[in-house]
Amino acid sequence: MNTEQATAPTTSPVGTIIQRANAEHAGALIGYLPVGFPTLEASIDAAVALVENGVDILELGLPYSDPVMDGPVIQQATQTALDNGFRLSDAFTAVEAIRARVDAPILLMTYYNPVVQYGIERFATDLVSAGGAGLITPDLTVDSGAEWIEASDRHGLDRVFLAAPTSTDERLHLAVDNSRGFVYVVSTMGVTGARGDVDAAARTLVDRLRANGLDAGGATGACVGIGISTADQVAEVLEYADGAIVGSALVRALSDDGVAGVARVASALSVGTNRR
Repeated sequence: MNTEQATAPTTSPVGTIIQRANAEHAGALIGYLPVGFPTLEASIDAAVALVENGVDILELGLPYSDPVMDGPVIQQATQTALDNGFRLSDAFTAVEAIRARVDAPILLMTYYNPVVQYGIERFATDLVSAGGAGLITPDLTVDSGAEWIEASDRHGLDRVFLAAPTSTDERLHLAVDNSRGFVYVVSTMGVTGARGDVDAAARTLVDRLRANGLDAGGATGACVGIGISTADQVAEVLEYADGAIVGSALVRALSDDGVAGVARVASALSVGTNRR
């Protein structure tokens, strides 16, 4: 398959929301939570609370035994989910239950091995049936992702590839042309986790993505993740990016204060989307 330019057969549900958020506000707020933490039902309630408190797009993480990109807060949460008996099918259960309660696109974030083990075609079919919008695959490169690109095209699913400060222009061009929804901008090198300052490298990386065809490629925009934990940082990121992704701060709030806590943090973060 030629991975230089993939064909997107349908309108991207994630891309549509990002465009709307940028037209009506400063940009989109994307919230991450792991499925099954602290329990499956609580993770569903927490995801619903995110949408009810200003989050535009949900990113649900599949617990994995070797989460090399995740920081300690998320690692501990996913380990709890695994200890509680998380199964991959629980992700589809969660997506369906959340979509029955709120109207927001849901992306699953997963390392690629569980998808392969489950069966790529079967995974895509079950995700569509549950009402999911697509996948974020942090360890899958475009040039090794032909099977997923083909399956996601057949099923009209979004696919989000990552761009890092170390990516070459060629890699950025491939990420732009083959992503659907957005390109995930990794603003700092290393593992995820809330930081006091959002890495200035993110702004340069978004500029490089735009220079490599972002506004004319398969992806609708660039969304920045890793290190965002305050409304001020959300507003800062949305000065140059199309969306801000928050993970560890929300997971910590859920761990410390339950669903009510994660709702409060989401509401506070959403204030940043109103600052142009």
